[in-house]
Amino acid sequence: MTAKSPKFTWLTTMALGAFLLAACGSPSPQITPTPSATPFLPGPTQTPPPAATATPAASPTPAPTATAPYPPEGYGPTNFPANVNPLTGLPVSDPALLNRRPILIKVQNLPRSDRPQSGLSRADIVYELYTEYGSTRYAALFYGQDAERVMPIRSARYPDINLIRMYKAVFVFGSAYEPVFRRLANSEFGDRLILEGSDTCPAMCRFDPNGRNYLAANTQALQALLAKRGIDNSRPNLDGMAFNLTPPAGGQPAERIFARFSGAIYNRWDYDPASGRYQRYVDKENDVDQRNEVYEQLTDALTNQPIQADNVVILFVRYEEVDPRPEVEVLDFKLLGTGTAYLARDGQIYKVNWQRLREEDVLTLVDDAGQVVPFKPGQTWFEVMGLTTRVQNEGTTWRFTFGRDW
Repeated sequence: MTAKSPKFTWLTTMALGAFLLAACGSPSPQITPTPSATPFLPGPTQTPPPAATATPAASPTPAPTATAPYPPEGYGPTNFPANVNPLTGLPVSDPALLNRRPILIKVQNLPRSDRPQSGLSRADIVYELYTEYGSTRYAALFYGQDAERVMPIRSARYPDINLIRMYKAVFVFGSAYEPVFRRLANSEFGDRLILEGSDTCPAMCRFDPNGRNYLAANTQALQALLAKRGIDNSRPNLDGMAFNLTPPAGGQPAERIFARFSGAIYNRWDYDPASGRYQRYVDKENDVDQRNEVYEQLTDALTNQPIQADNVVILFVRYEEVDPRPEVEVLDFKLLGTGTAYLARDGQIYKVNWQRLREEDVLTLVDDAGQVVPFKPGQTWFEVMGLTTRVQNEGTTWRFTFGRDW
């Protein structure tokens, strides 16, 4: 790609992005991804109810786990039993939960003052996507269990389109700037977009602890809203992932995994042998010079429990600029075809390949011979990093440093 000038330098961009995002104290129904992009929010906005107060969340439901007997051959990538979630490989408490579409919700990551987020531990799959200026956002996929409150909800970006198509999902988001919204609205899934409106509460409401005015979603209440609007909510084909309790052969020890996106966003996953899961730690302050990372454990505001994952997957994709203006950063990527990936599970890490050959396919992992590599049954977090991401290994520690491909 031809270099653009005057383009912000990487360090300047990260510092500016962290400053701008930290300055956004109260989330609003719309946000622009670039300094000069014009935000666009279609339809009516919902006025917060006069008595918008915090409603105590229901008692948290323990995260599903795989227990014996689990078939030695595992489940997937096809022919899942009717009561087994094809996104986790786990039986669900109520098979009727699977007779619907997944719900994909966009959740913010900065400013840090709005952490911890609510509801992430109830998601089957969470993607962390680079957005712009050193920042990331989460795309959380809910299917096998519901969450009473998922927040703070924020705006969409171009890469979300890959995930909506892949999981045939209903998409819940805060807004989008005009070019992104046009692509969403004009797509084949345009009728499955859920924005805040005059009729969306209790499915999508304002939540106002300490005057923050968050936008929040209730995934169970969303079912009634989809029915009211006549949105096709039938169960889609989600074949593609394979699951097995027994780890594959050929792994290397991975007790600690670093996933660093920028001086503002850096993460660490520590393996906990007692639970067999990775626990998530996140940036507590900026570290632009990469010399003083300061972490704190991430919890879920809904359950007050630590965020953990059974699988942590690093995906290598090609991020590309889609806006020619040198003063802005608007990115997209195609999660289509094949590419390099690393799968961490059970304290081991495996260099594998991600594969998604058609738009309607669910992303799967394969080895160099094209054989499916199984996930551990449970929740998966995907860290979506650039093609030129640097990989470092020292003993049982692995570090992935985001590579800018544009």
